[in-house]
Amino acid sequence: MDSSVTKGLDALAALARATDDGGRHGPAVTVSELARRMDRDRSQLSRMLTAMTAEEFAVRDDVSGGFAPHWRLYATARDLTAHRLRTDGLTALEGMAAETGESCYLGVLVGDTTVTIAERVPPGSRQLGSWIGRPFPAYCSDCGQALLSDADDEEVAAVFARTEFVRHGPNTPTGLDDFLSRLEATRRRGYSIVDEEAEPLLYSVAVPVRDFGDEVVAAVQVVGPRRRLQPRTEECVTAALRWAGHLETALRGA
Repeated sequence: MDSSVTKGLDALAALARATDDGGRHGPAVTVSELARRMDRDRSQLSRMLTAMTAEEFAVRDDVSGGFAPHWRLYATARDLTAHRLRTDGLTALEGMAAETGESCYLGVLVGDTTVTIAERVPPGSRQLGSWIGRPFPAYCSDCGQALLSDADDEEVAAVFARTEFVRHGPNTPTGLDDFLSRLEATRRRGYSIVDEEAEPLLYSVAVPVRDFGDEVVAAVQVVGPRRRLQPRTEECVTAALRWAGHLETALRGA
């Protein structure tokens, strides 16, 4: 790839990271600040960002004089992310299922529920029907903690502000405080373990998947009977971490 194009893409990526929510609602970043973050020449970056603005890759704030990614670019990237989650996500699930021999799923957060968007179930599975498109309460689902692992406690409280914590398994969280204590353990580990929270005798591990803006947009899961999966926790986590990394690479276009 041409070095000038590479530099331009690097600047655009740095600009996206430096602004909140892809630049749609966050503050614009000045050339000086971006140059400091990237350890690049200010005048060169200024010319580059001016050219990007002319081509509608970036926008300039009239008040601060700073720059942010153009909203159309952000929307396009989001659409591409959604597409890659379903295509490259299926590849990741196939790899996980081949390594573990267990049912593997890809889930996203929708309100206070999680929804499966892709699945790979091994031959001989006793699963009745497909989980694709079926919502499940995020407070006890196999991937709810993983999907909320980057949210702070106030954001999590807002998600569950109108949620009734109904018991689905013997270990279902009893309320928000109980969920937050489990979520804190997930944050420390970098993955979640859901042990008979969704239903009796069911066990799962889940790993968050981050997009180009380093936001959690999905989670990969290995799900199965507790008696079989619990002794293989480390093995399942290793596979999930590996394939979550592969999916993140695809989402970031690397």
